[in-house]
Amino acid sequence: MFRFLREKLLGWTKKAEPQVEAVFGESGKKVDERKMEEILYDLEIALLESDVAFPVAKEIVDTLAEDLQGKRIVRGVELERAIEAALRSAVEKALSAKPMDFIGFVETAPKPVVVMFVGVNGTGKTTVIAKLADMLQKRGKTVVVAAADTFRAGAIEQLEVHAQRLGLKLIKHQAGADPAAVAYDAVEHAQTRGRDVVLIDTAGRMQTNQNLMDQMKKIKRVANPHMIIFVGDALAGNDAVEQAKQFNEAVGVDAAILCKIDADAKGGAALSIAHTIGKPILFVGTGQAYGDLVPFDAKWMIDRLFLTGAEA
Repeated sequence: MFRFLREKLLGWTKKAEPQVEAVFGESGKKVDERKMEEILYDLEIALLESDVAFPVAKEIVDTLAEDLQGKRIVRGVELERAIEAALRSAVEKALSAKPMDFIGFVETAPKPVVVMFVGVNGTGKTTVIAKLADMLQKRGKTVVVAAADTFRAGAIEQLEVHAQRLGLKLIKHQAGADPAAVAYDAVEHAQTRGRDVVLIDTAGRMQTNQNLMDQMKKIKRVANPHMIIFVGDALAGNDAVEQAKQFNEAVGVDAAILCKIDADAKGGAALSIAHTIGKPILFVGTGQAYGDLVPFDAKWMIDRLFLTGAEA
């Protein structure tokens, strides 16, 4: 999955052997900081090609340079290990957003726990809602889903299919209805019936569509969610990073879920989203089945970034 990025990150130690010799010199000599700039530039380009956002790539490269500054490093295996250790440290720093236990949050928050999902078209919000609903029900929680994407009749039908399969209570209005009214009714129903969780689906909207963004703000005011989750597409790369940033500025994102991580050959989007908005990634989608939603773990991602041998 992330093997491509590892090869990009470490490959320059082998591809630019004359440069490496010029930088590190003979065994035991200190790093030549001036000559190292060219190699660090190559590394920065490799990160950008792996969908790592520019500010994040720059921070990783700067951290690496700081780690290697003034060190005495023997070429060969020790050199690669030293670089990998420094890169791990830099990636860990970039992934410094405090992790969040979603299930633990649901357990401790006042009932009903209201969660609102936002994102652009086609990122998989509706499927993510169904996966989370299935996960919560298996832990004994009662779940209400709100079909607040009234912009497309197909979106209501899609959520209705999931609700029937999973035995969920679905609150819906006709296509074209006020989405804030749907969200309000869902929360009211959960409060009256003593339900545990309300999951609110919203229309996929481009972050540049101000009218739809204003509509989303209205849903937030009416539903007063405990958590707003941005659902992004790992394959969107830097576009997903910019989307997360815009949604965070508009309504305040508390966490993110990244879909299609199983098809992402580069891995930079997860790293960049976590760093750019400073909010945790809760889960990553690894397939289409209800169980294909796994908790995001920074160590897991770092291990994958630097994976050797067989493909993950």
